[in-house]
Amino acid sequence: MKSLFESFIVAFSMYSKIPMPHIEWSEKSMKYSMCFFPWIGLVIGLLEYLWFLLCGRTGASDLLRSSIAVVIPLLVTGGIHFDGFLDTTDALSSWRTREERLRILKDSHVGAFAVIGACVFFLIALGFASEVSGKTAVCLCLMFAVSRSYSAISVVSFPNANPKGTAAAFGSHARKRMVRRVMIVYLAALYVCLILIDPLAGIFVIAGSVLAFLIYYWTCMHYFGGMTGDLAGFFVSGAELLMLILAVSGDGIGRIWLRG
Repeated sequence: MKSLFESFIVAFSMYSKIPMPHIEWSEKSMKYSMCFFPWIGLVIGLLEYLWFLLCGRTGASDLLRSSIAVVIPLLVTGGIHFDGFLDTTDALSSWRTREERLRILKDSHVGAFAVIGACVFFLIALGFASEVSGKTAVCLCLMFAVSRSYSAISVVSFPNANPKGTAAAFGSHARKRMVRRVMIVYLAALYVCLILIDPLAGIFVIAGSVLAFLIYYWTCMHYFGGMTGDLAGFFVSGAELLMLILAVSGDGIGRIWLRG
């Protein structure tokens, strides 16, 4: 039980800005940490849900509702995943050799392509978030746990392009078989909840998560020769945006179908 609690603390200390007790990071305290990674997504989803409820009660504008909804994940995580999105955008946009792309991932400087990518990301996210309504909003609150479940699978399953990186450290200390089994259970439960909440939006969210994971794997292997912590962050941010786009699009298709 102590080992599980320590793994919980490690996961939240690393991947969120939520205050946690200080403990020593060791192989013992890290071996189950990835099992708690999706819990951070559940916290984000709960805050999103409460925010949507508050906006519904107060009659807040769509712009205010969607702006804060887009910002909540960054506030909870401290932007750790979006930092990976920026670094990966720079690396992919360089069109250089694999070694150069890996070097760019490690570079602490922010390039022009990262800035452009961030602007495009937030404009698209803001636009689609402003169209979220009804049960689709509840479905989207679960996508943060879905993206982190897949990310955890990649950490313990994909080859590492940077053996000395943070993702490699978490993967090497993890009970890999246990983490994969737990993530599969999480995903199965989340997918069932999505379908029960809103079948159409749920299907589109599920399709988005699977498509994003396949693209993530291909990107890792084709351009980098494996995964890194930055690539995992790129996946988490990109997958959530894709799930948002598809869920809102699916909701729109459903409305057109009902009117027809």
